[in-house]
Amino acid sequence: MRRGISIAAAVTVVALTASACGGSDDDSSSKPKDPKDVSGTITYWDTSDAATEAPTYKALVKQFEAKYPKIKVNFQSIPFTDVEQKFKSAAKSGKGAPDVVRTDVGLMAEYASLGYIAPLDGTAALKDTSDFAATPLNTAKYNGKTYGVPSVTDTLGLLYNKKLLKQAGIATPPATWDEFIADAKTIKQKTGAYGTYVNPDSYFLLPLLYSNGADMADPSAKKITISDAAAVKALTTAKQINDQASMKVDFANAYQNMQAAFKNGKVAMLIQGPWSVSDTLSGSAFKSDQANLGYAPVPAGAGGKAQAPTGGHNLAVYQGSSNLDASYLFTQFMTSTESQVAIAKGTGTLPTRQSAYTSEVTSDPKVAGFKAVLDKTARPRVALPQVGSLFTPLQQNYVKILQGDESVDKGLDATAKEFQKLLPGYSIG
Repeated sequence: MRRGISIAAAVTVVALTASACGGSDDDSSSKPKDPKDVSGTITYWDTSDAATEAPTYKALVKQFEAKYPKIKVNFQSIPFTDVEQKFKSAAKSGKGAPDVVRTDVGLMAEYASLGYIAPLDGTAALKDTSDFAATPLNTAKYNGKTYGVPSVTDTLGLLYNKKLLKQAGIATPPATWDEFIADAKTIKQKTGAYGTYVNPDSYFLLPLLYSNGADMADPSAKKITISDAAAVKALTTAKQINDQASMKVDFANAYQNMQAAFKNGKVAMLIQGPWSVSDTLSGSAFKSDQANLGYAPVPAGAGGKAQAPTGGHNLAVYQGSSNLDASYLFTQFMTSTESQVAIAKGTGTLPTRQSAYTSEVTSDPKVAGFKAVLDKTARPRVALPQVGSLFTPLQQNYVKILQGDESVDKGLDATAKEFQKLLPGYSIG
């Protein structure tokens, strides 16, 4: 599973007035039935990596069918980059939508606002909710209701090459963005390697925004905040990192070049997520010494906090499903402690249930490293149905700022004006 792109990469603006196809929130069919009486066939759209991760999910489906022999699951592998538009199209038309879909957490508010997914409070899908970590569970909530069950989670952290930092005389990874820039300069001077490689994707800008007390918008006040003083500070810092600490960015192929430079020892530090670790460990800098890869929280900014977005996937149930009871049972099974342990062991992804962090699961350095980061810094993205669409204008102007084609102020002002088109009734403040 590679989530090294923002949701904006595949998002198009949709009308939020679209009607749901299927039952209403108070549909009597949502009342739980005795599991032994539930039967039928459901379709599940799985977005995990078809080659490396899907086998684990397919094995769990077989276990579910063995436990509930009256229920059959039609497992379909859907590429992560395709599933959003496929699901929206099917849900809007009422034709071909899956009963259960594995969805990026950043899309929950939009799907819920459109009426495409069912509220799960009081259904069999939600069980032992107190066991879920609070931040992943919050990604499934919209307007006071729970529309998904957290399956796997992730966030952004600071990955670093321990040997390069030691060679540069740096004892601990940087705790602030100012230290990050200073350490990058020291690393370049003493080792010849670059301090970092800026990822110009707007999703990777979020730690800088959050750590400086900024965000894209404030729903409670109906204000667009992407151009306020805190955001200006965040983007000014991003520009400084790009100009003073980063290897030259190839904007046409940034992610691949960033990864190659880091895993082969040409770059010492990256803001990255757990999905990148397997690829990182295949590089010359880590292949023979995997312990050389260090994990730390993203640096803190002027706001005094180190914060990064919560990512991952939830399981959601299609509102128009003809077999809601089977869908609820399947969702419950696939997000149980036992299933999450199996998924973590089989794919290296991070569970959302606290009880799934067994000693066997945390023996994986990647899981242990990012679990500590999650606990310290992860926070939900702003819960707006349009949040995915906001990344597009932010991305466009962020790149212009980094390339020097726009000043920070002008770039953020332009972004705020584009946000206003997507957020009717919001003021820029």
